[in-house]
Amino acid sequence: MASGVTVDDRVIQVFNDMKVRKASTQEEIKKRKKAVLFCLSCDKKSIILEEGKEILVGDDVDDCFMEFVNMLPHADCRYALYDATYETKETKKEDLVFIFWAPENAPLKSKMIYASSKDAIKKKLTGIKHEWQVNHKEDIKDRCTLAEKLGGNTVISLEGKPL
Repeated sequence: MASGVTVDDRVIQVFNDMKVRKASTQEEIKKRKKAVLFCLSCDKKSIILEEGKEILVGDDVDDCFMEFVNMLPHADCRYALYDATYETKETKKEDLVFIFWAPENAPLKSKMIYASSKDAIKKKLTGIKHEWQVNHKEDIKDRCTLAEKLGGNTVISLEGKPL
């Protein structure tokens, strides 16, 4: 079921900036987005960038993955893009992961509109290789679950931390 929700142009711009990785200088690289959250607008008619809910590559955080996990709201749904840096037995990789966060304690109406609007955002974010629906903080806190989505048992580290 489609919800009729549209996707704001800034969402598409952020996605394209994260996907292309055109930054060349160290300063540009530090300004690249590592993770970003998207939410529904107040009128529930469009998917927008959630202000202040992003992590930049240059941010001084000990563990950007856990910082991202802690950005997710406790009792509401969100869409997210996470630029995962990981290592397999053969090579180092970076892939964008589209995450649909729908915690069990989110209001039913919120879960329904986010679920029915997911196709609208996915159609605009072309080229996403990995998609992950998460319903529990325990599932997303475990790096191994994300590693499984990225490449199964071939992934040996995520964000520089061994699994």
